Amino acid sequence: MTDLQVLQTGDLSEDDLLAIRALMDDAFEAGFSAADWSHTLGGTHVFLSDDGAIVSHAAVVERLLMANDAPLRTGYVEGVATDRDRRRRGYSTVVMRRVNEVIASTFELGALSTDVPDLYLKLGWERWQGPTYVAMPEGPLRTEDEDAGIMVLRTAATAEIDLASSLTCEAREGDSW
Repeated sequence: MTDLQVLQTGDLSEDDLLAIRALMDDAFEAGFSAADWSHTLGGTHVFLSDDGAIVSHAAVVERLLMANDAPLRTGYVEGVATDRDRRRRGYSTVVMRRVNEVIASTFELGALSTDVPDLYLKLGWERWQGPTYVAMPEGPLRTEDEDAGIMVLRTAATAEIDLASSLTCEAREGDSW
């Protein structure tokens, strides 16, 4: 029996946190760093449990992105993974549909970085078409290598946003995007 839950980081039990971290480590084959884990915390967690085990997860954390010079309160998606033995059953789709609802009701824009865009495209996400940057103290740093993987989910507040404009995120430990 599957169960979809939506909880803030502070409302997760220690067992939930350990299970989510283990899911990330397994899904990313130990390529999920401490910085990646840190990026996953501090927001809203949407996860699917099957017979009591967390089998699919995504987190939405608040970030400020700048489209051209316009600041946008953004729901940034982190820590998307599904248990290897339960892939291709629609679990990620169920989780991401609920993530879309969280973003639409709370934020001006949804954003994420991925190298597997197909899941997100079928759920209404779009590829960002303009140049991407990271805000640095010395000025914006161009992130050409990230351009192809940045995706956004428009909300009512950003329905008319120009996807070909520049998009800038703040610098952070680990991957900025």
